[in-house]
Amino acid sequence: MVPKLPTDLAATRIVGAEKRRRMAARAVRRGGRPSRDQSLKLRDRILEAATASFLTEGYGATSIEAVASRAGVSKRTFYHRFDDKASLFAAVVHRIIEQIRPPPSVPLLEGATLQEILTRLARLILHAALTPEAIALHRLVTAESQRFPNLVRAVYEQGWSQEATALIGDLLARHMPDANLTPELRAFAAAQFLTLVVSLPQRRLMGFGLPMTSRELEVWGDDAVSLFLSGCRGLFAAPTRKRTTE
Repeated sequence: MVPKLPTDLAATRIVGAEKRRRMAARAVRRGGRPSRDQSLKLRDRILEAATASFLTEGYGATSIEAVASRAGVSKRTFYHRFDDKASLFAAVVHRIIEQIRPPPSVPLLEGATLQEILTRLARLILHAALTPEAIALHRLVTAESQRFPNLVRAVYEQGWSQEATALIGDLLARHMPDANLTPELRAFAAAQFLTLVVSLPQRRLMGFGLPMTSRELEVWGDDAVSLFLSGCRGLFAAPTRKRTTE
């Protein structure tokens, strides 16, 4: 018959065993598979390091070894999360876009008229496109697109220009029902709107002239919307004709 331990001694041994179990579990987690929260934090750390490397060193000069070293992880840990440098770059672009886009709580289509809605949209687009991260990404793609043509595709696919084009096209169809716009014409007009709003302010911020002040950007957005709508009314009112390259 096994002798019964004193109550306080038994309790001490139980507490000690539970403590050892918890320590062993923590040791397994440290040496084994990380938790979901740890994995997400590790992935974010790699993306932070990659973003800094891509935007400062360029795509060609950034290596997986350098990113792993900068993030403080092994190459094995890196490859558990990303297939190659191209997939890493796509993830970096997606992360930048998510950071600069308006949060879900910000209404995009606010206003009583089409002009009011587009004016608000133009200001949101300018705010996003002229952030330091967006400008740095644009510089990177412009500088290395000839050597790495897939960079442009990655930015286009991960960016929100497609989303913005569809949004503006739907607005035109809803607010100009008499124009009977084809999908192609809506897409054409939406693309012109984005170029009209962003192109010159972006170029000036990149060094092709003096950067616009906040007041100048506000006036620019308002004037761009007015010019765009005037052009749309003239285009949509004109008889449908086949475009030629004569």
